[in-house]
Amino acid sequence: MERITSHPNVRAVEAALRAGGASPAVRVLPETAPTAAAAAQQLGCAVGAIANSLVFDADGAPLLVLTSGAHRVDTAKLAALIGAARIRRATPEFVREHTGQPIGGVAPVGHPAPVRTLVDETLAAHPEVWAAAGHPHTVFPTTFAQLLALTGGAAVPVN
Repeated sequence: MERITSHPNVRAVEAALRAGGASPAVRVLPETAPTAAAAAQQLGCAVGAIANSLVFDADGAPLLVLTSGAHRVDTAKLAALIGAARIRRATPEFVREHTGQPIGGVAPVGHPAPVRTLVDETLAAHPEVWAAAGHPHTVFPTTFAQLLALTGGAAVPVN
């Protein structure tokens, strides 16, 4: 556990949370959470309260979509919304290049440079949401409003 909490990605997320005025209450999960359902089960919360960090390639630029674990992203709808010709799932290399974090642990913050972010508006229905904290075994609690503030993201319908 000590090794995970001292991981450079987790420390970068904690620093970004502090810089944004949030408390970095990172929790280490006993197992990785490859799906929102797996994360929700380990945390004892609704699957819709999991803020999945999905990175897309939007005409060559990174786009981070924080979506409720209860939803799938409609990429055509988002492309039209942001004026992109095409949005597609990013490769693991593209994700790591732009976030510094591996798929399965991508946090909303703690990236080498800001990434354009869209936040699923349905996350607002949950008083507490959980997001990855830079490592496949780490998450942190936050709120919809705090996600918007920390990321500079826009609240949108994603599906």
